[in-house]
Amino acid sequence: MYEKSFPKKRFKYTLDFLKKHIDPSESILDLGVKNPFSEIMVSEGYTIENTLGEDLDEDRTTIENSSANVITAFEIFEHLLSPYEVLKSIKANKLVISVPLKLWFAPAYRSKTDMRDRHYHEFEDWQLDWLLEKTGWAIKDRQKWTNPVKRLGIRPILRRFTNRYYIVYAERV
Repeated sequence: MYEKSFPKKRFKYTLDFLKKHIDPSESILDLGVKNPFSEIMVSEGYTIENTLGEDLDEDRTTIENSSANVITAFEIFEHLLSPYEVLKSIKANKLVISVPLKLWFAPAYRSKTDMRDRHYHEFEDWQLDWLLEKTGWAIKDRQKWTNPVKRLGIRPILRRFTNRYYIVYAERV
């Protein structure tokens, strides 16, 4: 159904997971600037506010001042040096977060031209689980999926059956 209407497989899985846990009537602060997925959320009836591109490691004012019921963070935490501090500053009681998983056969992503577009963390699932637990969150649901690419080679073959993305729904303890 979604395969043709969304540009990326992860958008389909992320939206399905979001719909499973978050009602469109709940207000959302989406960490990160407006992006194609935040536009999909709005088109699906969600009311969201995005952060404005501030460095969340240094400036958590938007998070601390937010009255949103839910925080979403889709492929954001791998770019932060201190996701612990960001998670501790959240006042909302619900969190939906997705991260790319660390792949044993590929190095962490690092843009050579954009200093902000780098992965400081590429998590294993247990690492994100532990981070959430230490910052006062209880995981209620989780899901993983692969990200195959249409290329030839050993890595593309491995991507067909190695999970690349991890999404979690958690509630404040």
